[in-house]
Amino acid sequence: MEPLTREKFNQNLEKRVERVIMEYKLLENGDKVAVALSGGKDSVLTLHLLHRFQEDFNLQLVAISIDEGISGYRDRGLKIARENASKLKIELVEKSFSDELDIKLDQISSLYKSTCIPCGVFRRYLLNKSAYEWGADKLATGHNLDDEIQSFLMSFARADFRRFSKFGPKLQKIHPKLVPRIKPLWKIPEKNVGIWAVLNGVEVHFAECPYSHQSLRAKLKSYLNNLEEKSPGTKMMLLESFRKTFKQQESLLELVECESCGEPSSLNICKACEMREYIDSFEF
Repeated sequence: MEPLTREKFNQNLEKRVERVIMEYKLLENGDKVAVALSGGKDSVLTLHLLHRFQEDFNLQLVAISIDEGISGYRDRGLKIARENASKLKIELVEKSFSDELDIKLDQISSLYKSTCIPCGVFRRYLLNKSAYEWGADKLATGHNLDDEIQSFLMSFARADFRRFSKFGPKLQKIHPKLVPRIKPLWKIPEKNVGIWAVLNGVEVHFAECPYSHQSLRAKLKSYLNNLEEKSPGTKMMLLESFRKTFKQQESLLELVECESCGEPSSLNICKACEMREYIDSFEF
């Protein structure tokens, strides 16, 4: 077996991502793409890869970072996000729960069994809103192979079948104010993302969120990693199984505009506004 070199690893990684981009038409010539940039390894790799393909597709790029308000954790990620965006000469738009929603995640963590629930809702809300305001055609996220499988199994376990249409490397435009998401790392294992950062000496935020242990995701991640170690290739087979068996068209979803904030929603009041009303009923 030939020794692993940085050049060969990078070439293989780029080819795998390029195949997904071409097969699913994630990018089109002249696209304006907003990249969700947390400073973690997945989002940083996504930013670097899109920068690598920028000239090929004549892309306009912007990075968007969200400060959830997690003491002792988010500051480091934001610093790394700024450094990477600056290095690649990509504009960085910074938003925060505090400025936009008048809350901090640390403030409301005790109100939910899993803090990841409100965090996910508000992050998606602000990312889409910010990308739309910038005029983005696509919103690129750092979801990798492991993330996709974990998310699907979580939805499957909860019988949340409506979310099945949200899986896959590309979501179609199903509402004028909902920016379609693309996932360039859709077939890249999380382990390979970490190897990329180390081999290339790229500064990333490796620390795990202090609230991540509360989520079902953490348990699934451990289980799937053990399964993959015993039976290599299991994760990819699971992904292919999901893709073939649970393919569901986004056109089945009907979105309206939230009666409170005007953002796209499957309900009359979006989940973000519903949560904000609940949170406002408490005194901090």
